[in-house]
Order: sequence, then C-alpha cells, then structure tokens
Amino acid sequence: MNNLGNDVVILRALEPDDLEFLFEVENDICFWEVSNTQKPYSRYVLQQYLDNSHTDIYESKQLRLVIVSKDGQKKIGLVDLFDFDPFHKRLGLGILILEAYQQMGFASETINLVKDYAFKYFDLHQIYAHVPLTNKASLKLFEKSGFIRTCIQKDWLKLDGVYTDVALYQIFNKSA
Repeated sequence: MNNLGNDVVILRALEPDDLEFLFEVENDICFWEVSNTQKPYSRYVLQQYLDNSHTDIYESKQLRLVIVSKDGQKKIGLVDLFDFDPFHKRLGLGILILEAYQQMGFASETINLVKDYAFKYFDLHQIYAHVPLTNKASLKLFEKSGFIRTCIQKDWLKLDGVYTDVALYQIFNKSA
C-alpha cells in the first residue's frame, strides 16, 4: 500500500525518515498508558522496527501506518492494525492523534479509511477496539464511526496506578 487517502488525510506506510517522529511519539509518556509501553525506545530499536516494517500483514499480523495531512506535509498521528487473524477475519484497531491535531476530525476520517481498506482488502468480518471508559473523546469517536459497544472488560488496564474498565467496540462488515 503506497497511498490511501481522502480529502482530509492520507494513511501511508512507514518510511525511513519517520525515525525521529516514531522516537518522539513512542517516548512520550502521555501515550504509554494506552500503548502498554513501560519504558523508552532507543533510536536503534526503532530503526530495526522501521527496517522490518515492510513485512506483510499476513506474516507479522500487524500494520502501522502514518496519518498525514492531505498535502502530505504534517504528520498527524499513527494508526495500528494489530492481532490480524485471517481465519476469523478480524483485527484490532488503535489510533493515536497528536494533541495539536485532536478534535479536528482527523481521527474520524482515519477510522473511515481504515474500515474501507480493511474490509475490502483483507475481507474482514470485523474490526475491534479497546477504549478505556475514562477516555470520553475516544468513546464518542468510535460510536460516531459506527462501532458498537459490545461489552465492558472490568479492571482491564492499570492507568495511573488505578485499574480501569475498558469498553470493547466492534464493527462488522455488512457485505462479508
């Protein structure tokens, strides 16, 4: 996949020049609680990740894309497709929008692109996301994007030393 976009954002594969962007994002402790990260990443480790990011989703079971502005000039965030299961035809979705670009519609546009892409090219039955109940903006985002809250996972994440419930959101491919 070289370029996937609409009038607002483009989702593109990781490039070698994304090293500093990844370094900044992965080492921002504000994002650690939602990414299950507990320690900083070195540039060396991230370079290795970039060097191997070309592997096929059927092999690695994951795909990370950079969210950029339509003109390709601003890196807005990252979207992760993970736990890809071609037998059960599902995958997990994680999205990170940099604070400077939040509440501008970029996340909604990204989710719509991901849904269209994943349902069409991977012939998925469903996409799911785990959203902490404390993250009101993300709860609203996934509901607005057509996802259905199917359950609450009690004490699923430990955020700031406190166990937090997480909503499981799913969206199903109507044509599959």
